[in-house]
This record gives sequence, C-alpha cells and structure tokens, in this order.
Amino acid sequence: MSFVVVIPARYASTRLPGKPLLDIGGKPMIQWVVDTAARSRASAIWVATDDQRIADAVRNPRGADSIAVLTRADHPSGTDRIAEVVTQLRLPADTIVVNVQGDEPKLPAALIDQVAGLLIDDPQAAMATLSTPITHLDEFLDPNVVKVVSSAGGVALYFSRAPIPWSRDTAARLSDQKQFPAAQRHLGIYAYRVSALLKITSLPPSELEQIEKLEQLRAMQAGLRIRVAPAGVQPGIGVDTPADLERIRKQ
Repeated sequence: MSFVVVIPARYASTRLPGKPLLDIGGKPMIQWVVDTAARSRASAIWVATDDQRIADAVRNPRGADSIAVLTRADHPSGTDRIAEVVTQLRLPADTIVVNVQGDEPKLPAALIDQVAGLLIDDPQAAMATLSTPITHLDEFLDPNVVKVVSSAGGVALYFSRAPIPWSRDTAARLSDQKQFPAAQRHLGIYAYRVSALLKITSLPPSELEQIEKLEQLRAMQAGLRIRVAPAGVQPGIGVDTPADLERIRKQ
C-alpha cells in the first residue's frame, strides 16, 4: 500500500492562537500528529505550514531530514494548502495523499491506513473518508457535527450539518425527534488522488458548499466519487477549544 501524508498546520486560530505549538505532555501538538503519521504505512510525511515557528518545531521521527514545507499564508482552507504542497513536490497525478488534521493528536494511525486503503481498493474513487455512528440525540441535532449518508456500496450520497437521515415516522418536528437510526458522523480525515485534489481546488466554491460551509460538497457537485467507510477503530479527541486541550492533557 503506497500513499503519503500531508498535515496542514496554520499558526492563526481564533479560539486557540498558535494551536499547533500548544504543549501536550512535553511536546507540541503538531509533533504528536507527526508521530502518529509516522506509525502509519505512509511512504512519506510532510507538514504544510505558513509559519516558520511551526516548521522549526517539527521533528522527523524517521530521520534527520526536514519534513516541513512552507506555504503561502492566504490559503482559505487546509485542502488548498495541501494542493500547494503537492504542486511544490511535483507529486504524480495518481499519488494518494492523506490529509491528517494538525489538531488531532490522538488520531489512531490505523485510521490513516484505512482511509488510504479505500482509495487503493477503488480505482474509480477520487476521495475517501470515514465515519462513526451517532449515539446521542444532541450530537444528531448539533449543526457543528457533520453527518454523512452513503450508498450500500459505501459511496457518499450527501454530507450535511442537518440531522440526516430523518426518521419521518417518529417525528413531525425537529423538537420531537428522538430516534436517529443509521445516522453517521463524518470524521475530518480525507484521502485524495493528486489529480482530484488539484481539480477540486481549481474550482470555485459550489452552491451547496457555500450553503452548508462544507468543502466536500464542492467535490460532490463536480461529480467526483467519494468512498465512505465506518472507522475501524475509535477516533481520538480533536482539539477545537481550550476544554478539549485540557481533556487531552489529562489523558
């Protein structure tokens, strides 16, 4: 299985400025992510960052060579940042790239291998991602929790902040809903073929993407096939808030 990992990491953050450099157990958060990626089967790992402080803090667990790639600071998303990196590195169009978020210090390496494997096993797919079952009503109704609905063959049908699929027979109104069979939470890990990544980032934001504020809908509206599978192991906690950071520090 051949693939590479790119970890986008920007210094600016509204809630947690300098988030990639925040200390967890004696090392910066970004290094935890790098160390996890190094335990995967990836043939190479790079950190895509717009800040020299992050580049200086990153250490390569597999050797002495630097794995930091400096990018422009004006990218609107991590996807665009990764597209710049694959262009800088001149990666072939059929290369599989896994986007591992820089604020996922507890992400299991097995999930990196799994999402890459989905693309390797499906030559027709342009992207792949993972999901987990939704087990609480609050999570199902929370617009900050992205839901995904897929076909029986594991191809994404839609991503939404809305509670989908909706159980019509058990609730006529939002406030009445108590059941959420088959509801899946989308995990923010992606695998792309380089050709698809460059196509996506060359397109303007799509109508549905702008409504839902979900980048993956741009790919869907462009007709790209996205594979989805249930995560093989439980994902770790991501760091979006100071409370998340404290929880991870106590683990």
